[in-house]
Amino acid sequence: MRNMLELSRISVGYNALQVVWDVSLTVQRGELVALVGANGAGKSTVLKTVAGLLRPISGQITLEGTRIDGLPAHAIVARGLALVPEGRRVFPYMTVAENLELGAFLETRRARIQETLAWVFDLFPILKVRHNQLAGTLSGGEQQMLVIGRALMSRPRLLMMDEPSLGLAPAVVSTVFASVGRLLQEGITVLLVEQNVRKALELAHRGYVLENGRIVLSGPSADLLADAGVKKAYLGV
Repeated sequence: MRNMLELSRISVGYNALQVVWDVSLTVQRGELVALVGANGAGKSTVLKTVAGLLRPISGQITLEGTRIDGLPAHAIVARGLALVPEGRRVFPYMTVAENLELGAFLETRRARIQETLAWVFDLFPILKVRHNQLAGTLSGGEQQMLVIGRALMSRPRLLMMDEPSLGLAPAVVSTVFASVGRLLQEGITVLLVEQNVRKALELAHRGYVLENGRIVLSGPSADLLADAGVKKAYLGV
């Protein structure tokens, strides 16, 4: 089976500061793959590089067999990849509906936008209730649902999510992770960055552990959950 996403020995930095070294990982179609690690390990940097927001120093990235590491971000979205960024970055003075429609900026057929909007509202019913409300007045959990919904408006085949549970109440976290499970059922492939290591690995098929910018461990999620090092470092066991 051809990998949907493949990173081959990518190294990334910010100006003169290198933060990621020789990272390789794969995501197959229909998988949920978790990239876990401590704060500052380089997880978000990896996602930003895949999304075209950063350029790797070396290495290459392919999406469905086509190299994308030289493409601008909008061209990568057009190829079927979307990023849900960390930090619930909504447009606060625009309505929920306007925020969602921005996610469909590549779509020219109005009927298709309405169909996708209905799908997002089915996934997150509260967004339909709040559709005329300013995004900045939503709760943290509602804003997280909104940024996921906005990414889905581009109809991605691969969705990357950066810390979707960060700062949310436990009940809201459960709702967000349940939506991720539903996306998998609907055929969307997911690459998940998440500090809640237990939750991420319980949901994922496979995982990679990133420490100080390097992959130090990878394998089936069940194996990582049972690993003594992972238990000690991330699970408090």
